[in-house]
Amino acid sequence: MTIKAVVFDMDGVLIDAKDWHYEALNRALELFGFTISRADHLSTFDGLPTRRKLEMLTQERGLPRALHGFLNDMKQQYTTDQVHLKCRPLFVHEFALSNLKAMGYKLGLGSNSIRSSCELMMQKSALLPYLDVIVSNEDVARAKPAPDIYLKACDALGVPPENCLVVEDNPNGIKAAEDAGCKLLVVNSVHDVQLDRILGAIARAEEVAP
Repeated sequence: MTIKAVVFDMDGVLIDAKDWHYEALNRALELFGFTISRADHLSTFDGLPTRRKLEMLTQERGLPRALHGFLNDMKQQYTTDQVHLKCRPLFVHEFALSNLKAMGYKLGLGSNSIRSSCELMMQKSALLPYLDVIVSNEDVARAKPAPDIYLKACDALGVPPENCLVVEDNPNGIKAAEDAGCKLLVVNSVHDVQLDRILGAIARAEEVAP
């Protein structure tokens, strides 16, 4: 089974933005006396879309649903501020994606973030030119942990899921990739996303394929 495409998650894989999202949402929530603890963020909320986080806060802590739209807008604005301040190119990622592209692999991004955040972060990190497709949580009916984002990315790339390697760091994304039928490389941080590790995962996927 030949790997023909590599699809990357964004937060925690290509962009070290987990704290940006956490801090931005808390900054918005604090306007109304709510917060998410770091422990809850890491164990429960990390990797989920903002709208899903707000719905969970409504069900579990009584956050008024009427505030969802305003809080979502404020959170996105605060995140955008963080991106402009902190998002910079990382050579190891530019090296990896440019070489994968030169080798003939199709490249995609599959993220639980909204499209404008995906495009802005990819632009600021200088990775946008290497991507053939971007799939955000706005492009599917169900965000991760559902498989929709990775299924849509594979479809847009014209590659069956079994011919696609997904690079993920988060349990929700890992489940999404597995349920989509993709091969998987799990990383612990943005610094693990290196060309040799990706090529090694491709080689292992091709070795074990029937």
